[in-house]
Amino acid sequence: MPHRHKELQDSRKRIDEIDEQILDLLAERAATVKQVIKSKVENQLPVFVPQREQEKADAFKALAVKRGIKPEWAEDFLRLIMSSSRDSQSQAKFPIATEEPKHILYIGGEGGMGKLYKRITEQTGHLAYSIDKSNWYELDELADKLDMVIITVPINVTEGVIERLKGRLSEKTILADFTSNKSKPIQAMLDAHSGPVLGLHPMHGPDVENLSKQLMVVCNARQGEQADWFVKQCELWGMRIIQADPAKHDHVMHLVQGLRHFVALLHGSFMKEYDLKPADMVDYSSPIYRAELMMTGRIFAQSAELYADIVFADEERRELLTNFFEHHQKLADLVRDNDREGFIREFEGVTDFFGKFATQALQESGYLINRLADRFA
Repeated sequence: MPHRHKELQDSRKRIDEIDEQILDLLAERAATVKQVIKSKVENQLPVFVPQREQEKADAFKALAVKRGIKPEWAEDFLRLIMSSSRDSQSQAKFPIATEEPKHILYIGGEGGMGKLYKRITEQTGHLAYSIDKSNWYELDELADKLDMVIITVPINVTEGVIERLKGRLSEKTILADFTSNKSKPIQAMLDAHSGPVLGLHPMHGPDVENLSKQLMVVCNARQGEQADWFVKQCELWGMRIIQADPAKHDHVMHLVQGLRHFVALLHGSFMKEYDLKPADMVDYSSPIYRAELMMTGRIFAQSAELYADIVFADEERRELLTNFFEHHQKLADLVRDNDREGFIREFEGVTDFFGKFATQALQESGYLINRLADRFA
């Protein structure tokens, strides 16, 4: 071993010992978390408590400063530990929001989202059922005892499934859906069912490790108060809740989902046309383009039918995309005409439109880029 490396032996050995001590403390913390889980279940407390987590982070940063440790790094470390704790909590039994278990049917329960929520429903102590293409006959046997029916099927068949439920559910049963469009499915449910109706949109996919910090959009349609227990249950699962107007929700989703996914197709299709292989591009990518490439690539690891349903969801969304093409042509003309000044004017106009959000985006994206570079570079 070179002499200069020998001089580091003692320090490296001590670092290894400290790392083992850190792991021992993390193991002790994990054991304590198990006691917290038990207490939360017994006392019907949620997995994720934002105020408690923020107070903990603030206190931890203050302690880090006293020890000469960068507070931002300390917060990252703590939040990673707390995320692991929430994941542990999500593998155990969840606190239940009702005195007695509810009977919840997931139509499309063999799909990704249906399986996820059925599993978590059962972990909570509710009684969960699943109906898919092969066992529709079971609906009539279950109907009288169902407290809630949640439709979690592809967008293009949702309204057909709702129509199939017409007259087959008890008036006390809450009818809800998980689709990313709300106005039309809600109207279809109101037409098909005389009881409580609720529009739901879980803003995540079926591959999440747990529901903690995930967002659930809730659109009350009829007798929404009858579903307060389910909203409370989502909160106990650790979810964030947003109450939304269906029309406003859909208008925002046209951009958040429809346009975003089409732009991903445009990006990927252009790469294919010019034989720009993703693996080659990663080698020459800055961290920010790597992040963009990964966000594009993850879409193509999923179902084409799913994204087609999202992009072609309704006429309003298709009209938005048509307007996008026309706007795209306007910007393309700047390039074709070598109009540098026009480009700058357009850029600065968008800067004014984004306002202080641009500064927030710079800060948050910088954090993501640095973490990505540190983990995968």
